[in-house]
Amino acid sequence: MAMPMRFDPLVDLDGIWTTQLAEQYLPLPQLPDVRYECIDGRLVMTPAEVGTDSYAEIELAHLLKPAAKAAGFYVYGQVNLTFTPQRWIQPDVTVLHGLPKDDEEDRWIPARLCTMAVEFVSPGSRRQDFVDKPRRCAAAGVPYFMRVELSRRLRHAAVELFALGTSGVYDTVARAVSGERLRADAPFPIDFDPAELLP
Repeated sequence: MAMPMRFDPLVDLDGIWTTQLAEQYLPLPQLPDVRYECIDGRLVMTPAEVGTDSYAEIELAHLLKPAAKAAGFYVYGQVNLTFTPQRWIQPDVTVLHGLPKDDEEDRWIPARLCTMAVEFVSPGSRRQDFVDKPRRCAAAGVPYFMRVELSRRLRHAAVELFALGTSGVYDTVARAVSGERLRADAPFPIDFDPAELLP
């Protein structure tokens, strides 16, 4: 007599993942500390960020928060930024212009509430990041996107701020590297040296 096949959500739900299934099965007991994102029903898992990125995410949120709050925005850390029930990403820092209306939206934050998503990239994360976050955010109409690249070993930090253009793709509006100031007036006043993000 054949043994019954054991249910494995990674295999059996591949291609049909939704926020509802994620609520039921994630995090997986064998993979509790990974980042779970989903593109068109396919689950994408990546390891936790390196320590330098984690430190910088907190520093960036701290730098952005006063001006963002004064302008009526809300600075969040990592959230489930949701485009459809089958598509969500987890930006490293997320700036919202509106608060979620209920517990469901608080867990699966609609992209329509997002003003700016921030992605930290590094040589390691570039190899393992299979989700094109700028393209997804631009397609959803998120007005701003920020990319941060850090190298602790080289004491290098670079930040680029993009705004959604009329063609539906992001255009660079400001960029700076360590020792320079990243300055922008929108979506709220931004002025810092990327070196401030390094531990």
